[in-house]
Amino acid sequence: MSDCFEFHDGDSPLLISVPHDGREIPPDIAQWMTPAALAIPDTDWHVARLYEFCNELKANMIVATYSRYVIDLNRSSTDEALYKGQVSTGLCPAKTFSGADIYRDGSAVSDAERMRRVAAYWQPYHEQLEGRLQQLQERFGYALLWDAHSIPSHVPSLFPGELPILNIGTNNGGSCPAHVRDAVAAIAMSSTYSTVTDGRFRGGFITRNYGSPEKNQYAIQLELAQRGYMDEDSGRYEGRRAAQLTKTLLAMILTFMEISKP
Repeated sequence: MSDCFEFHDGDSPLLISVPHDGREIPPDIAQWMTPAALAIPDTDWHVARLYEFCNELKANMIVATYSRYVIDLNRSSTDEALYKGQVSTGLCPAKTFSGADIYRDGSAVSDAERMRRVAAYWQPYHEQLEGRLQQLQERFGYALLWDAHSIPSHVPSLFPGELPILNIGTNNGGSCPAHVRDAVAAIAMSSTYSTVTDGRFRGGFITRNYGSPEKNQYAIQLELAQRGYMDEDSGRYEGRRAAQLTKTLLAMILTFMEISKP
């Protein structure tokens, strides 16, 4: 098993992917980084903890070990832009969301270094992700992928104003059938949380690459505004707030599982 991720075996067709809660930075990379970057401010804080309830669903779960500043697992290995005409944070980011330099000399990661990181950190995660989805297909006849993310409620460089709490992404319906998307979105919209489907966050590389409705392999990304479960100023996990949110997350995921059965 690679040290690039933690993997929890499940006993259901559901796989939870948590690619941006990783916080480790290898020393050979950290030595070149700025203090601002070493604080890893753009981490999807506490997402793996928030989704611990999925153990009760016997879900499989893969959680990244390394920071997205080492490599962004939700980008393609060749680093194509996800959203044309919008700011792209990149496979090996050079700046934080707030525009601060990640590296002390203000440079970008070289092509050779990017290729090294793909082989060392990106490939193992995606090999495990793809391999487990194939196993689920073989066992159950279908596979379900829930890509779990979070982000601060206000990131002016990425979106205007305040982000809704629940941001469902299906690549405009390309990663799962419309009736599956609509059923999950209906649960979200019936909650007390602000919700949007295929808005600013329509799903990154993981959702787009592994969501194949024609193969009975469905993928949904959920980008959470962090105010839904934590204090964004202090970074503190708010247990009561999180417990309330997980009720809605549970209902959404159960609906995803039930309505996706062949």
